Amino acid sequence: MTETAARQHDAPTPEAEIVAALGQRSIVLVGMMGVGKSTVGRRLAARLQIPFLDADQEIEAAHAGMTIPEIFAGYGEPYFRDGEARVIARLLDGGPCVLATGGGAFMREDTRDRIRDKAVSLWLQADGDVIFRRVKRRADRPLLQTADPAATIARLIAERSPTYRLADLAVASRDVPHEKIVEECVDALHACLLARGPASPSSSEMQ
Repeated sequence: MTETAARQHDAPTPEAEIVAALGQRSIVLVGMMGVGKSTVGRRLAARLQIPFLDADQEIEAAHAGMTIPEIFAGYGEPYFRDGEARVIARLLDGGPCVLATGGGAFMREDTRDRIRDKAVSLWLQADGDVIFRRVKRRADRPLLQTADPAATIARLIAERSPTYRLADLAVASRDVPHEKIVEECVDALHACLLARGPASPSSSEMQ
């Protein structure tokens, strides 16, 4: 093996460089329902060899297995959002992971502040028609139990997109193989984190 080949062989992978640059921070996926946060998140976590966590699943576990629609119906959205904020805060204190959040989580200012301080946020962005095709057959979306779900999705995108744009990074989620989206997430994270040097206690400078 030549000296050049040996150096290439010993060079860290982009995934290893991302994890090293993260330090104790996590990667938090934000965006609308149906954009693939859980699906892409699991694959991204596997690539980076760090844990994957789903905030909605953790909320359900904290409520003795009640589903998100049951929590909405039984206690109301404000109660759910308060619990969601507490769960996300706890998960972000647990060390590096890829965390998928519910569509409304990033709307809450204190949650955004906590994510900014303890994580790198990545917005998975998708068009309304893509989201509608993915979620129209599912009954587990409380905010879509309306007479016109497509219009509701369009309204939520319009309301939430200005806040989602506050995320550190954005990757387009569309109808391509999941691995392509994951690869683009890896590329975006690597370019962002490695361009700004080693890990720091806060990601606020990445805004």
